[in-house]
Amino acid sequence: MDLKEEDILGADIGRHWYYRSKAAALKRMVDGLAPRRLLDVGAGSGFFSRHLLAEGDAESALCVDIGYAREHDEKVAGKPMRYRRDCGATDCDLVLMMDVLEHVEDDSGLVRHYAAKVPSGAHFLATVPAFRFLWSGHDVFLEHQRRYRLGEIETTMRKAGLELVRGAYYFGFVFPLAAAVRLAARGEAVPKSSLKQHGPLTNAALAAICAAELPLFPLNRLAGLSAFVLARKP
Repeated sequence: MDLKEEDILGADIGRHWYYRSKAAALKRMVDGLAPRRLLDVGAGSGFFSRHLLAEGDAESALCVDIGYAREHDEKVAGKPMRYRRDCGATDCDLVLMMDVLEHVEDDSGLVRHYAAKVPSGAHFLATVPAFRFLWSGHDVFLEHQRRYRLGEIETTMRKAGLELVRGAYYFGFVFPLAAAVRLAARGEAVPKSSLKQHGPLTNAALAAICAAELPLFPLNRLAGLSAFVLARKP
């Protein structure tokens, strides 16, 4: 998760249409797995782990991020949440990599690194920004290395030794509008986040559009702003 975006939204992150919708898509993607112990890589504030702890049956979360100034523990819904700069071998059964792999040069190497730390049968859920033609100053601001087609992130997971379970695009209903805005600004690579705090009506409208897409989400291999991939360690 991008710490720079968290700095922009602050305490409002849980109400922002984009993060609310992405958290709902994450829960939809992993609901059938009934994960118990989460390993959240590049977790930032742990927003997505917090959501699964509060809304699901997960019992604990281990959040790992090299950006932490200090290591500490807290509780969410009475469940332990640990924040660490690194971790050793763990019995976590679901590894989250939410908007992490686009930041590193060796994406499959990072997946392989954490796959070696979890037991066989553990699942990995990765999200990445989609489509190179949407590259903009937003990507420069967030220090992205690349954007992905769904097939490309699936290949990354396979190269790391994982078995694919399923993959899909999300934010497909807002994709045409976002693509038009990005294409209109093509050539402008000034580092600047496109994430904004919206008024209540705009925020609610965008959240409603994404909620309407959610039932179709697992079937969407055509287009979206984010690519989701669920994989499993053999």
